[in-house]
Formats: sequence, structure tokens, C-alpha cells
Amino acid sequence: MKLTTLLVVIFCYGMACGQQPADTSYVYKSPSRDGIGKFYFGREIARIMDASGSDWLERPQRSQQENTDEIVKSMQLEPSTVVADVGAGTGYYTFRISQLVPDGKVYAVEIQDELITKLNDKKSERNISNVEVIRGDTTTTNLPSSSVDMALMVDVYHELSWPREIIRSIVQSLKPGGRLVLVEYKGEDPSVAIKPLHKTTVAQLTRELSSMGLKLERRVDTFPIQHFLVFKRS
Repeated sequence: MKLTTLLVVIFCYGMACGQQPADTSYVYKSPSRDGIGKFYFGREIARIMDASGSDWLERPQRSQQENTDEIVKSMQLEPSTVVADVGAGTGYYTFRISQLVPDGKVYAVEIQDELITKLNDKKSERNISNVEVIRGDTTTTNLPSSSVDMALMVDVYHELSWPREIIRSIVQSLKPGGRLVLVEYKGEDPSVAIKPLHKTTVAQLTRELSSMGLKLERRVDTFPIQHFLVFKRS
């Protein structure tokens, strides 16, 4: 056997020849205090906030601290808009948005059982018909294909353990012309009193999402502690 042939056999062993290993975008190292030891484009992925911390999402001062009304306004929703609130948590945004899209719909995507129960309880208590709770998992949103005008992630993206797979799933769920909105704490600003791994920069987010065929279309820079970024397919 020629040396070149032998090298090809060794390279192709264990995978179809010509294919790349399935996980080339991720690097694994020892985890830091607030991270999971998994890196994506040089960024360590943060530990997820579990349901035990969900009261923080509903804190009375949140609206003032994070300008949540202005965030919803900046989404530029129409009455018929279909929105996916990915990582919906307690539904803080889900049920605010649902009031603004009476002819549309809000998919509340969540993976934690306790939070899914809370979302369904709120939906029933408030008798809201245009919210559908969807159980996602770490690699897919389980949203219907080509069903969503706008996907929203508020302080969620930095905790995705499989960001490439989730973004791919979101892109598949978007209608033609659909948008992805990311709201993330400003990693460029050391005065933002949030743990470093729970903040991100515009440069980092743009780098990661452009690898998935998404282009930064619009940004709102008036929020004091958070980025508001709108991406669309390039």
C-alpha cells in the first residue's frame, strides 16, 4: 500500500471520508467558576440559571433596571406577528408580547420542567389563547419549520450549551424575512455589574452568528446595560 493511500485510510477511519468531525466548533477545557468548560469561538459558555433562581426574573425592579417596556417596543411588533420567546423562563416577556399580537402568536420555548409548568399555569390562569408552550431541549427548539416572524432570546444566548445547533434550529423555524433578536448584557462595559460569562460583546455575538449565515441588521444602543441586536439571514 502506498503511503498516501495509507494516510487517507487513517484519516477516514471512524467517519465518512471527507466529512469533518461533528464537534469541530467546540473546545473543551477545565471549567471556570461560572462556566461549563466548553468554548465556542473562544467564549466559555456560562452555567445555566436553573428554575430555583426564577424569582429574579420577576423582580419588581426589573422593568426599570432593564427598560423592558422599551425592549418590547424596539421589537416593532405588528398585531399579526408570530414570535418565539426562546428560553422563556417564567414568561416575563411571553405574556407581555402576547397582548401586542392579538392576531399573531407567541411560542414560549423552555427546557426546564418547573418553568414549563409555570408557563402553562400562567397561560391557564390568564385565559390566554395565543400562547403555546413548547418543550425544547439543548440542541433544538422544536419549533415548527418556517412558522416564526421573530425569535427572541433575552439573556439566554450566553447559556446555550449547544449554540450552533440552537441557532440552526431557530433559522429553520423562521419565515422568509424572519428576524432573530438578541438581548444580552454588555460585555464591553466593566461597570455592568453582571458576572463576566453572563455578558457578551457585539463583536463576539456578530462573529458567532455570522458563522450561521446571520447578519447584524439593526441595533438599539440606548439601553444602559444591555445590547439589543437584530439579525437576519445574509
